[in-house]
Amino acid sequence: MTGADEALVIEHVFTGYDRADVLQDVSIRIDPGSITCLLGSNGSGKTTLIRSILRLTPPRSGNIRFRGTELTGLPTHRIVRQGIGCIPEGRRVFPRLSVLENLMVAAHDDRRPEVIRQRLDRVFETFPQLAERRSQLAGTMSGGEQAMVSIGRGLMSAPRLLLVDEPSLGLSPRLVQETFAVLKRIHAGGVTIFLVEQNVHQTLDIAHRGYVLAKGRVVTSGTATELRADPRMHTAYFGTS
Repeated sequence: MTGADEALVIEHVFTGYDRADVLQDVSIRIDPGSITCLLGSNGSGKTTLIRSILRLTPPRSGNIRFRGTELTGLPTHRIVRQGIGCIPEGRRVFPRLSVLENLMVAAHDDRRPEVIRQRLDRVFETFPQLAERRSQLAGTMSGGEQAMVSIGRGLMSAPRLLLVDEPSLGLSPRLVQETFAVLKRIHAGGVTIFLVEQNVHQTLDIAHRGYVLAKGRVVTSGTATELRADPRMHTAYFGTS
């Protein structure tokens, strides 16, 4: 596989805060056109890996490549311009901005009106409710509606790869199902997805392949079917086999 065919390759990454390493020798490959998941309990280092990819918390060592381009030394805005979008943990909408203003924040890479219009049309096609409420302040919306705004904002940069951090956090079971159904539709539209989650069953229902992180290390990996039967995943979550 050539560099241009690779989606994201993470090799031997160590990342930490102060003197403590949170991620230790993490290697992950995300193939183009896939939904790849990273599973792990709270505190396992999942969000730190997202921050490492975007260089919000730069790795101490290791390499991260996207479509053959080394990301390790690039600033965050140039990493995003490579075609990587992110839906952060906890949604993090701008509460005093309208729905439309929240979406437009992410349209920084291309200011051509026709391009922005096409991207907005795609978001509103995915979430018709947002089209109806484009003038509403995001802070007045429900958690499920804010999740739509966050996902829509992630799509506004037309990413090749979408990093999705804990999309089920704080949502009801019904809204979790709806959110995962939306992620499947986004993937069907040609976007590679790296899904970081605690929710094992919902995640493995849509993922092709996954990795399990425990105490900052990848302890096992495989297809969704293989991970369901892997006792190391159970150990990573519950501490027993």
